[in-house]
Amino acid sequence: MSLLRKLCNRWLLISVTAVVVAATAFSLGSMPLAAATPDVDQNRTRLLTYILRQQIGHHFSGKPIDNELSRGAFQLYLKQLDYQKRFLLDGEVRQIRAFELQIDDEILTGKLQLVPLAERLMAQGVKRAEAMVREILSQPFDFDIAEDYETDPEKLVFCRTDSELRERWRKDLKYRVLSRYLLLAEDEGFKAPSAIPKSKRVAIEQLAREKVLKQHNDYFARLHQETVQDQYDRYLNAFARAFDPHTSYMPPQSKEDFDISMRGSLEGIGATLRDDEGYIKVVKVVPGSAADRQGELQAEDIILSVAQGKGEPVDVSDMRLRDVVALIRGKKGSEVRLTVKRAGHKPMVIPIVRDVVVIEESFVKSTVIDDPAGGRRYGYIRIPSFYRDFEESRAGSGGRNSTNDVRAALTSLKRQGIAGLVLDLRNNGGGALTDAVGVAGLFIDRGPIVQVRSSGGSTKVLDDQDATVEYSGPMIVLVNQFSASASEIVAGALQDYGRAVIVGGEHTHGKGTVQVIMDLDEALTLRNMSRYQPLGALRLTTQKFYRISGESTQYRGVVPDIVLPDRQQNSKFGERYLDFSLPWDTIASVKHADWSNGQIDLAWLKARSRSRVDGSQEFTKIRHVAKTLAERLDNTRQSLQIDVVFKERQDLGKSGDSPHDDMGEDDSTKSERKGESEQAKFLRLLKEDPYIQEAKAIVSDILSADIPGRSVAGKH
Repeated sequence: MSLLRKLCNRWLLISVTAVVVAATAFSLGSMPLAAATPDVDQNRTRLLTYILRQQIGHHFSGKPIDNELSRGAFQLYLKQLDYQKRFLLDGEVRQIRAFELQIDDEILTGKLQLVPLAERLMAQGVKRAEAMVREILSQPFDFDIAEDYETDPEKLVFCRTDSELRERWRKDLKYRVLSRYLLLAEDEGFKAPSAIPKSKRVAIEQLAREKVLKQHNDYFARLHQETVQDQYDRYLNAFARAFDPHTSYMPPQSKEDFDISMRGSLEGIGATLRDDEGYIKVVKVVPGSAADRQGELQAEDIILSVAQGKGEPVDVSDMRLRDVVALIRGKKGSEVRLTVKRAGHKPMVIPIVRDVVVIEESFVKSTVIDDPAGGRRYGYIRIPSFYRDFEESRAGSGGRNSTNDVRAALTSLKRQGIAGLVLDLRNNGGGALTDAVGVAGLFIDRGPIVQVRSSGGSTKVLDDQDATVEYSGPMIVLVNQFSASASEIVAGALQDYGRAVIVGGEHTHGKGTVQVIMDLDEALTLRNMSRYQPLGALRLTTQKFYRISGESTQYRGVVPDIVLPDRQQNSKFGERYLDFSLPWDTIASVKHADWSNGQIDLAWLKARSRSRVDGSQEFTKIRHVAKTLAERLDNTRQSLQIDVVFKERQDLGKSGDSPHDDMGEDDSTKSERKGESEQAKFLRLLKEDPYIQEAKAIVSDILSADIPGRSVAGKH
């Protein structure tokens, strides 16, 4: 029983029955083995698939392992194999597609026949592409020809012939060489392509090809280092991700790499990454980190290449996450340059000086915002994440947490005589559930905050047990598409109580699920099987959040009461855009007392806000940027003509559509701000932020609605 208790405590939802079945229903000799594959122990593979399917049965969705799941897993596996459609030919994909409805059978029997076939076809595809690349880059390009190519892999089909594939590679390589050509010309002081003398053009073009060839030689060398086991691991991960985007199989590695695969944390710059269909994507930027202070890297950015200072960039397409981590890591004070692609933008280079996380920057920050015109003062609190030092708390010394820090900030702000409050949850990706409940509870009397439903169907209501209301005045909660999980719990609860007006983009992220990490070695209760360890880990979705209204925060997120224009409003950020995300649904609501300190006429507030926003130059510019980005998202074809590409680069620099705070400033202004303190920068950005200014105006409207004689009707 001690082992079972340990499993239950570790995994939360693993039942006694499941463990007993695992101990009695498996025998290595009960089924024929798959065809032998070099460097892969087929007995271990069968054991691993057995344990995976046992534990994944506790997924919240209760999805069966059937043909529908097989289709989804196959779709994900094919994307992992060759998402950019640069290696496999259509005929080869048809061979692989014969297994589209067989993955469920393979997982159930432990005979994985798709992987050896896919590995063999990919190996010959890589060899074929490598020869094409070297041959193509041996000849100069003509950048004056008017031609273009499709950059969105989703709009491409697999090539039918070698010649079609060669043409795809040629255009891709031509663009890379052209981009490098323009950079080299710029480094030599040429302001435009027409200013480059003929005697220099040939030399610069040749050097650009040599640099691109070196990049690709390194790229193919990494691909050749891929093992058959890597393919098996991808296959099992695709199977797991077909349940939902947050469920995944993590193969065993060294402890350092294993921790990286679970956290995705990058020592040195402070960003969390994930492997997304062959691309390395930024999940979040850690508050207070080097990347956060630099200010340009954002969640959802795709990292294309990594360079050490001014060294040659290394293409990281299709590179394993841990290999990208190794490139980005480095000593404090050294520089890494990330070339990133953002939806609707051309690739940009982001230089980051590696450093340790500045802890204070990751904590709650607050200040008073004066409104001289209205004669009032407003409080502002930013919560970058819902942090909690669990280790210190367990040790009995308390430990720092976001609930206590917000409480202290409110105490300080009230002493300064604030008339209203802006609570900023933008870009807050979540954190400790304890603090989501705790922070929401600071603004209401005791009552329910969130419902948590488990895969077995049981529902637990988490309440604020403290009757103390730390702040009872009018408040605005700012959110955006990167407000997720715990942020959505807080915003949703305050909205359901009618306690605050939620303001932001069209919706929050929509991440309303809970995951646990299962160490698969701990599920291995069979005798004489320890030789197959380590087996890795399974990250599994086991619970789902629901608001007290009964609506899930999953998929749809929280819809603000007042929607403001957003630069990224046409970009596909959020749970609803992820493959196989769990759906929005509802359960029974929980009885609660609406906030009784006055009713808010939302229709009146919306009309007032809309009038200001329509007349605002800042929001007019934001709308223009959103429209421009939408047009770029639709237009995924890239010109390969030098004059067109050069003009695109110039227009991008002048457009002012970057979300970075300092874009568009002249060099003298930037120079003056280099010595700016963190606190001065914080206050300046608050003053320049149109969303905070509009939030302040909405609070003012709420206060003016309380003027005697004004009729205020309506309710949240």
